[in-house]
Amino acid sequence: MRVAEPYPSSGEARSIGVASTCERAPERHTVEAILDSLDEGVLTLDDDGTVVGINRAACEILETNAREALQLGCPCLLGDDPCAPESMLRQSIANRRPVHGLEVEIQTTSGHRKVLNLRTTVFRGRAKEARGGLLVFRDVTELARLRRDLKERHRLDKIVGKSKPMREIFRLIEQVADSDASVLIEGETGTGKELVAQAIHHLGPRSGGPFVVINCSALPESLLESELFGHVRGAFTGALRDKRGRFETAAGGTVFLDEIGDIPASVQVKLLRVLQEHAIERVGGEETIPVDIRVIAASNRPLAELVSAGKFRDDLYYRLRVVPIRLPALRERRDDIPLLAQHFVEKFRQETGRAIEGVDEDALALMLDYRWTGNVRELENVIEYAFVKARRGFVGPAQLPPELLGSSAAQLQPAVFGATGRRRKARRPELTRNEVEQALTAAGWNVAKAARQLRVSRTTLYKRIAEFELEEPRE
Repeated sequence: MRVAEPYPSSGEARSIGVASTCERAPERHTVEAILDSLDEGVLTLDDDGTVVGINRAACEILETNAREALQLGCPCLLGDDPCAPESMLRQSIANRRPVHGLEVEIQTTSGHRKVLNLRTTVFRGRAKEARGGLLVFRDVTELARLRRDLKERHRLDKIVGKSKPMREIFRLIEQVADSDASVLIEGETGTGKELVAQAIHHLGPRSGGPFVVINCSALPESLLESELFGHVRGAFTGALRDKRGRFETAAGGTVFLDEIGDIPASVQVKLLRVLQEHAIERVGGEETIPVDIRVIAASNRPLAELVSAGKFRDDLYYRLRVVPIRLPALRERRDDIPLLAQHFVEKFRQETGRAIEGVDEDALALMLDYRWTGNVRELENVIEYAFVKARRGFVGPAQLPPELLGSSAAQLQPAVFGATGRRRKARRPELTRNEVEQALTAAGWNVAKAARQLRVSRTTLYKRIAEFELEEPRE
């Protein structure tokens, strides 16, 4: 792409320092070719902050062309904040102090929002006075999105739930996050044990360190010991070099031991030493290696029962459960099912782009009466299944897996038919927030009792509770 008067002429180049390292200043078209070959965007600004040049990469990133860019100027290309006289970029030119690593969010002339990483290079004349400068930038939109997604993924409010049991879990997570105490998380498969462990890690002072996950049930005894503690060369057949274990690689962070109840007795002894002395020995080695880690363990079986059966050391059990957390099964917090269902609808709507708005009352009634042996993970799979079958609108019973259709909730309210004989949905009662709050208070937050008082289905009341963002008062 050719640019119209974008760069200093060869005569000017020497005075502002572009060719200061060369015996002879390059011709103008050579300067243009060099700058157009760069992957980074380059804007040339005069000492008033006016755009006087732009290279090919900058045109592509800003979604413009050279002629339009020179006419629009800096504020229209990058926005008012970076280009204002008092902005850091303009001040860097005026004060002759380059800026590096500044990130700004802009909106291109096409309407797309992008994140740019900026740096400036200041031009100086023969008397070393400021003569404008170069603004060099990269498009880091995707990197910024990944960083934001990573941060969002581990926020506490990403654990969905407003029921009383989950509010207690949230408070406990916040309390334990600031300490280094060992945590034992117990709950059925699919209740979100790893998600809770991640929240504890990322809310605490070790958030800058690694979060290392080890599934103890997925590795045989011989491999598990080596994975945890590492080994030295020659420790066993195939040990051709020294290897660091997971405890060493997790230095400064957290080790999450999932399915801790499946570790063999020989490994239990070594794990006890880690918790007591914060030190390990590699397999086949004699050197004691200190480790700075926090241990969070999880089990889908009550460890107390394994201790009683002689399958788990009681001293290790008490070392692990300094802070015990029991996650309730989904059937124990049915109030959260409408919230979770809508949460997963929004998740898969973003991933698939399908115009599905939510779950209708009939389908939600089936979900509320289903047993959910797979808990939250099973509910997520059900919504993903529905997205395979549905295309738009609301998810109905026809889009649910067969096992939900065979649940006790199959006896739904009689359908309402219009004059044409076609099935239409019954009109939802228009409940106000005040009516719902009064009924719940009078019923002591017994949802079934409040629904009978309001003469609506329990499903409708659950949806209104979620819609109005009501919470049961704390005791």
